[in-house]
Amino acid sequence: MTRSSAQPAHAEPSAPRQALRCARGGGVAWLTLLILLVLAWAATAPVPPARAAGAPLPPLESEVETEYARAPVILDGESLFYVRGVMAYPAEKRAQVIAGRIQAVAADRSVPVDSLRVVQTEHGSDILAGDRFLMTVTETDTKREGVTHYFMAEAVRRRIADAVTTYRSERTPNALLVKTAYALGASLVAGLLLLAIRRAFRWLDGLAERRFRARIEGLEAQSFRLVQAKQISAAVRGLFVSLRILAYAAIAYVYVQVVLEWYPWSRPLSRRLSSLVLGPLGNMASAVLDAVPNLIFIAILVLVTRYLLKLVRLFFAGIAGGTITLANFDREWAWPTYRIVRFMAVAFAVVVAYPYIPGSTSPAFQGVSIFIGVIFSLGSSSFVSNLIAGYSMTYRRAFHTGDRIQIGDVAGDVTECGLMVTRVRTVKNEEVVVPNSTILNSHIVNYSAFAQQGGLILHTTVGIGYETPWRQVEAMLLMAAERTPGLLREPRPFVLQKALGDFCVTYEINAHTDAPRAMARLYADLHRNILDVFNEYNVQIMTPAYEGDPEQPKVVPKEQWFMSPAQPPGAVADGGA
Repeated sequence: MTRSSAQPAHAEPSAPRQALRCARGGGVAWLTLLILLVLAWAATAPVPPARAAGAPLPPLESEVETEYARAPVILDGESLFYVRGVMAYPAEKRAQVIAGRIQAVAADRSVPVDSLRVVQTEHGSDILAGDRFLMTVTETDTKREGVTHYFMAEAVRRRIADAVTTYRSERTPNALLVKTAYALGASLVAGLLLLAIRRAFRWLDGLAERRFRARIEGLEAQSFRLVQAKQISAAVRGLFVSLRILAYAAIAYVYVQVVLEWYPWSRPLSRRLSSLVLGPLGNMASAVLDAVPNLIFIAILVLVTRYLLKLVRLFFAGIAGGTITLANFDREWAWPTYRIVRFMAVAFAVVVAYPYIPGSTSPAFQGVSIFIGVIFSLGSSSFVSNLIAGYSMTYRRAFHTGDRIQIGDVAGDVTECGLMVTRVRTVKNEEVVVPNSTILNSHIVNYSAFAQQGGLILHTTVGIGYETPWRQVEAMLLMAAERTPGLLREPRPFVLQKALGDFCVTYEINAHTDAPRAMARLYADLHRNILDVFNEYNVQIMTPAYEGDPEQPKVVPKEQWFMSPAQPPGAVADGGA
């Protein structure tokens, strides 16, 4: 066996702990993110403490760990004893070599167990099996035991002797035959248990179907069919299926581990199976217990935040209901402001709770947080712009629900003012969904804003030739406005001369109304009355394409107003009657 002393070596620097925080904002470039990651890595790297001049160098971490590192010598899954190593010959490698030598001696039945002996040498105590060298117990192995290497070697020799005896006895034909009989018996017991569990769960399914069916249907009736019977039945069946699978898995695990433990060749796999299955469960339970104080803090924070938000909601509900009044604060601002305050409170609570979230300091958690933040920043620009536009329009008071507005080419009544979109119902009974960012970047015409105060002014123009007196034209336009139901008498309608064109004078009739939703009907009625009045007074309405005076005026005589298929209002009423 090669012997060497520990040599100093440079330890690899430990990886720095990254403590990056997720940044908010949209449109963050990948190059900028990479630079931030590099700067954060450099900022969080641990700085070694300064060493005084002439002070000896501290021992390297790898030297300290290697000096006291131990590794078990394992035979058939059993740890016989531990050995220590040095830098040039690690403990794990030494333990594997010693285990291989012991196994070779145990497999060779020509070497009697009584031939194991301890021989003193200048380097320590050698353990031999006849003439075969097994290992050397040195001062390094006994450094922390407080005994001599010869005493340690005697204890190790006895442990090896017991292991060799057990190794050989477990591989005899009689022992293997007995273990095989045990395995068959265990297989029979496991099969019977699986069959019994299957029948037991079938019986439970039938019992639940008989006992709880009427109760489940009654619960469905009491909940006004919000909870359906088939959903509850499916949940109960799912619970039974999960319990049955867990029972099957537990029986299979115990069976496999017991059978593998009986055979020496499969015993290491049995021990590893136990660590693979029970190890993660133990780690999870330990992690949960360690996280209990942090979880209690988070639970208290959630309760405090929840009840605080309830108080804030009551306050803004009072503002919205009119029981609480604030100067220069509209009631319509109550709920949007409450949403902003709620978002800020929740965000603050998340920032406070972040260090107490289990696993928040792990690089994986931080990496996922950064990834989600980058994806949200790159993919939510339109979402954020619409959200900000929705709040901006709320506080700008551009329009309210029920107002008649026009946004670009869309005109209609506002049916919903959301944070993301605004829904408008047109005069053709069409619903148009307009993103708030589009509204924020467009001009808005609100026909309902001052309709109840001074009245909305409806206006239309006509072109009349210069040969017609302007006073007559204005009187006819005012007469048409007076005949139109829905137009206000006060303020009185008025006429403006908009332009003196090349072929005609452009007149504009203006009339007030307090019913902006009836704009389309009022315009139609006004145009009809204008045509009737101008026909009554034999005045033709000119067009810009004027070439000359016609031989006959382009007017409709009164006796032709109701040419077929048109009928006078009285005739229509009689026919309807």
